[in-house]
Amino acid sequence: YGNIVGRKAFTISVPSEAHAREADYIGIVSGKNADKFAAAGLTPVRSILVDAPYVGEFPLVLECRLLHTLEIGLHTQFVGEILDVKAEESVLGEKGLPDIEKVRPILFDPEINTYHGVGKRLGRAYSIGKAIGQGGIE
Repeated sequence: YGNIVGRKAFTISVPSEAHAREADYIGIVSGKNADKFAAAGLTPVRSILVDAPYVGEFPLVLECRLLHTLEIGLHTQFVGEILDVKAEESVLGEKGLPDIEKVRPILFDPEINTYHGVGKRLGRAYSIGKAIGQGGIE
């Protein structure tokens, strides 16, 4: 929290299913008392664009400039501008963009405190709903 507010920057390192254990560890241990990266076998990489590190082993990274914060109850939501997206070549699709089926990001369910993988493809966006009818579709 203090680093994000003080440096007005942050990164979002998206872990794959293969790194669920390491991602959980990073989330439950404070960096004040332990070298989280070393303990989890991960590499902190210094960003060139923002004053915040990212996780070298995670397949997708967003480098962000802090725009503003929102206090929501006991939590603070950070809103940022994405300055750069870094993705391993192995997770890119045909058009050179990250492919969710290749990234295989983990999802967190806060209701029951569990991690999940992304399920199967359900259909094409802006297409599968057309079977209901054409009324109002432009």
